[in-house]
Parts: sequence; structure tokens; C-alpha cells
Amino acid sequence: MEVYEKINFLIQERDISKRDFVRKLLALEPKLKTTGETPTEQTIYRYLSGDRELKIELIPYIAEVLDIQEQELFNFDLEYAASYNYKKSKEIREIIDLLQYAPVNIINVIKEKLINYKNLYDKNIRELDKL
Repeated sequence: MEVYEKINFLIQERDISKRDFVRKLLALEPKLKTTGETPTEQTIYRYLSGDRELKIELIPYIAEVLDIQEQELFNFDLEYAASYNYKKSKEIREIIDLLQYAPVNIINVIKEKLINYKNLYDKNIRELDKL
């Protein structure tokens, strides 16, 4: 998943329009190092569509608008959540982030529970296939 796709995912996850995102980004008046000027609205839309390479100096501004840490745009967790479900993706990412604080025995309990849910799901799918 490309960074522009992750940005679009987060825009959708936060239920804001691209138009509002672009306006908030421009309100921060980010300056491009090459020109010393703020990118145009059209340029930002081209970044979001992947038609133009995203300038690295915009990452802090984008993170601020999306209310995330810059590193989140480069995490695998976001890719996993995007492939799952928009309505649950934020919760999944929060759980993944919190797992590092769980003791091993709790991790084992969580893993066991998830395996049980998977087995139940698989069993239900097999039964549906028989119908």
C-alpha cells in the first residue's frame, strides 16, 4: 500500500471529505522546499490520487490534519486495518499498538480466544457450504 493510499484510507476512516482535508492542509500553509511556496489545491489532489509524488516535507502537515503520528503512514498495521473493515480498523490498530504492553500469558489467552473464534467461523462456513 502506497503512502497516498494510506492517507486516503485515513481520510475515509475519519469520515472527512477530501475537500475538507485539502482545506485543512492548506490552512497550515506548508512550504515546499523546492519552491518555497505552498502547494496548490490541484497539486494536493494529484498527491491524493497518486498522479504526483508526495513531497516528504508535507508529511508532518498531513499527520497534523489527520491527528496521527507521522510514523503511522509507514506502518504495516495501517495496511492490515485497511484490508479489514473501515468501521473496525481504528480499533484494530489500537489493539495492535497496545499488545506490546500485554504480558505473555495474556497474549496466549488472546491468541487462544482468537483461534476459537476462527475455528467457529470455519465450522459455520463449512456448514453453509453443505447447504
